Amino acid sequence: MYYAGYTGGGVWKTEDGALHWKNISDGFFKVGSIGAISVAASDPNIVYVGSGEHAVRGVMTSYGDGVYKSTDAGKTWKNIGLTNSRHICNIVIHPSNPDIVYVGAQGTVHGPNNERGVYKSTDGGLTWKRVLYVDDHTGIGSLIMDTKNPRILYAASWQHQRYPWTMESGGPGCAIWKTTDAGENWHKIITGLPAEMGKIGLAVSKVNPDRVFAIVEAERSKAGLYRSDDGGKKWELMCNDHQITARAWYYTKVFADPKNENIVYILNYPVAKSIDGGKTFAEVPIQHGDTHDLWINPDEPGIMALADDGGASVTYNSGRSWSSLMNQPTAQIYRVNVDNRFPYWVYGGQQDNTSVMAASRNNSGGLTERDWMPGPGCESAYIVFDPDNPTAYYGGCYQGFIEVMDAKTKEIKDVQAYPSVNMGGEPKNMKYRFNWNTPLVVSPHDPNTMYQGANVLLKTINGGMSWDVISPDLTRNDTSKQGPGGKPFINEGAGGENYNTLYYLMESTLEKGVIWTGSDCGLVYLTKDGGTSWNNVTPAGLQECMIHSIELSPHDKATAYISATRYKFNDFASYTFKTTDYGKSWTRIDNGVDPDDFIRVIREDRKTKGLLYAGSERGFYISYNGGANWNKLQLNLPVVPVLDLAIHENDLIAATAGRAFWILDDIGALQQSTEQMNNPTLKLFNPKPAYQYSGARYSAEPDNSPPTMGSNPLQGVILDYYLPEKADSNLLKLEITDGNDQVIRTYTNKKDENFKPFPGGPSPAVLIPSEKGLNRFAWDLSVENIAPYVPGLFMLSGYGGYLVAPGAYKAKLSYKGSTLQANITVLQDPNLKVSPADWKEQQQYLLRVTKDLTDLYATINQMRSVKKQLESYNELMKDRPEDKEMLDKGKALIEQANQWEGKLVETRQSTAQDFVNYHGKLNAELMNLKSLADAHDPRITKGLKDRLADLEKEWSGYKTYYENDLKKAIENYNQLYRTKNLPAIRL
Repeated sequence: MYYAGYTGGGVWKTEDGALHWKNISDGFFKVGSIGAISVAASDPNIVYVGSGEHAVRGVMTSYGDGVYKSTDAGKTWKNIGLTNSRHICNIVIHPSNPDIVYVGAQGTVHGPNNERGVYKSTDGGLTWKRVLYVDDHTGIGSLIMDTKNPRILYAASWQHQRYPWTMESGGPGCAIWKTTDAGENWHKIITGLPAEMGKIGLAVSKVNPDRVFAIVEAERSKAGLYRSDDGGKKWELMCNDHQITARAWYYTKVFADPKNENIVYILNYPVAKSIDGGKTFAEVPIQHGDTHDLWINPDEPGIMALADDGGASVTYNSGRSWSSLMNQPTAQIYRVNVDNRFPYWVYGGQQDNTSVMAASRNNSGGLTERDWMPGPGCESAYIVFDPDNPTAYYGGCYQGFIEVMDAKTKEIKDVQAYPSVNMGGEPKNMKYRFNWNTPLVVSPHDPNTMYQGANVLLKTINGGMSWDVISPDLTRNDTSKQGPGGKPFINEGAGGENYNTLYYLMESTLEKGVIWTGSDCGLVYLTKDGGTSWNNVTPAGLQECMIHSIELSPHDKATAYISATRYKFNDFASYTFKTTDYGKSWTRIDNGVDPDDFIRVIREDRKTKGLLYAGSERGFYISYNGGANWNKLQLNLPVVPVLDLAIHENDLIAATAGRAFWILDDIGALQQSTEQMNNPTLKLFNPKPAYQYSGARYSAEPDNSPPTMGSNPLQGVILDYYLPEKADSNLLKLEITDGNDQVIRTYTNKKDENFKPFPGGPSPAVLIPSEKGLNRFAWDLSVENIAPYVPGLFMLSGYGGYLVAPGAYKAKLSYKGSTLQANITVLQDPNLKVSPADWKEQQQYLLRVTKDLTDLYATINQMRSVKKQLESYNELMKDRPEDKEMLDKGKALIEQANQWEGKLVETRQSTAQDFVNYHGKLNAELMNLKSLADAHDPRITKGLKDRLADLEKEWSGYKTYYENDLKKAIENYNQLYRTKNLPAIRL
């Protein structure tokens, strides 16, 4: 059993050795960012989790809200305090008393705060006492315990702060501390360590507790692994290999083998292992890289669990092989784009991985790896293309890198505006400054026109073969904030710290050449003439911030929305604004947003003016009045940062920072509702058109699907309706009618108490939900199930009704004397080239087969009723010699009926395997034709026609035999019964 915490995806658990992982924090945690997990050695049911990731990235770091505790191995959770600690590096539990627990509070990333240091609880988290505090700029970067003497603990204090333009890691607050009295008193243990240090990671040997390891960030010649063999009294530099201290702010973790005091592991981009006490290191093969945490089994150290930027994996052979990373759906997606194909695809860059292009649905049970592929660019990519004809995909990356990928060959080509190796350089010296998440868009008016944001706006009309600068510098261009990306020891020049860059841009769909830009330093610019002239339209008084996104109203040319964030300035408020006059004036629109939350993106509904959707740091909001008020609408969306939103085919698509892509299928109910849907009357919402498409969900409830399988939309037409009360015993009925107003399917909320299931039989009637409030149900486009059926008759292909053809239908919802109606449109798959005549022929064919089957089953049931009566009479007559003639007549008739039935159905089949043992009879042949004809392509082949003609001829013969022979035999039996004047009741 293992637990893993993610930087946005919450807490996950595996109970089968990492073959499968399941989220266990949803519904309990208010954040998705996890920094530490600790399980009590004395009681594995007790688990403590520290929220707020400890590897403080500049591009996507999310904050936490304290410590969570479970006493039932993760089934339920409770927040137990330290809510303002923001980021937690370690939690240490007493080895024999799980109520004694220590927390290493790292503190806020982007500024000072007081709730940091080492905290201790002796009552399981009911109360906390801070036992080590340095200052408001210094938190704890590592905290360990000597488990042989739990009164001894070591802590590494870390003075650090992220600015939007640089990472500061190091200062006088950095030190190593030790307590020998369970945290009551602490003293520095720094003899032999560098005078100036940055981040420090600690480990103590379980074999020899006097041996303590420290991986230390410092000036290059002094950085490395230090070791003390006297409990920290003095330290010695063991290894100065830069590989173990590179990008120290991101890594700097060390772990001691629990059985061998000379084996030690250091986590950096690779996993490095030493077998000589830390003098030399060799890489351990792993799957991904960027490693952050390691658990070593205390009894079998060859069993380890590793956390890296790819996910969590487990090894059972000391790292020679690892479990899969591909079973944890926790991707962090920066932006989302969609195309106009059917099914439409979604696109985005995923942090520390490839960009990804994925189908929004398939014609199978759910979405798997087969339905997505790596895209162009890299982890931080915007992906753009001609939405109507995506034959070339353009993808960006940090430092302005752009490449184009041929959709057919998958070959790529660089199309940068100005190729330059900017890694490690200072932004002020670059020709163009690009953000890590460089905006790249295609003009909605011309798919050959593409824009890229640097510090200026670049434009190409020839696929990137050449670019033109069409703006001045649209940022604050403060060169004091364009220096090294890291200090005082290590530069961070990957591109995440590039500042004074454009972070978002958008061209109006209503006006060609009207382009808005937003910078990472808080400026908003507008051009109305394609870049010839620009105006600064930044909201008055808006402080330096990041313009995370811009939304231009699809209903009004002059209306725009901006979502600005200042969390990188240690300000967690939401800065959202609206203008209705091209930015001449702005209104702040954040009423209803939680004080400790901020909106990252707003999208306005394409059909309903003023209906706004917002993705925030901690979820999702909706506004029915143009942003004047916001309400939470989380539904089943996990609590996770929502970085981007798109609306397409009346679906809402979200890019999340920790749970990949999510889609809210058909937002029609939101478009047709008043605020919060408080109207206390019955309401049936008009659904969006549905495609006749064969894909379905693995389960009707997405949460029941395999964790790594993406959910298809509910198959068929999604129907939303509002009930003013829970129906309980009241009847709620939904009827589907065709173009002739004939009912073709009926659903209710009432269970059929007379239904008796049997193997291979029909499924119980599908019940429609009838809860108070909004309910969602999908008509799967099928007509009524085949009825009657033969009780006990196993059918592998089932008894479901066939799918209807594209066309117009209606839904009628009835409750307590009121009936509401909604129009339904079923569309043909646009990839399918068939005619209405083809659909008509298919429907006639399916109806014909269905009638044959219902006729056949009804006839069998009639004959079985006769046999049942005969068997009853035979039972009464078997011991009466005077009734021998009647008894023989009854037995003969039963045998005659059995012989006839045996030609129609195979009753010996009872499992799916029996179909290879017993040949199917007439009903199986007809069911097979129904299954084959009820296809995505409706064209009826000559083979289907010929086979049905033969089967109907066969059925006609059996039906004639029933009408002429069996019924005659029944009449003869009845005549003999009357002739003998037998009593109706016998004693």
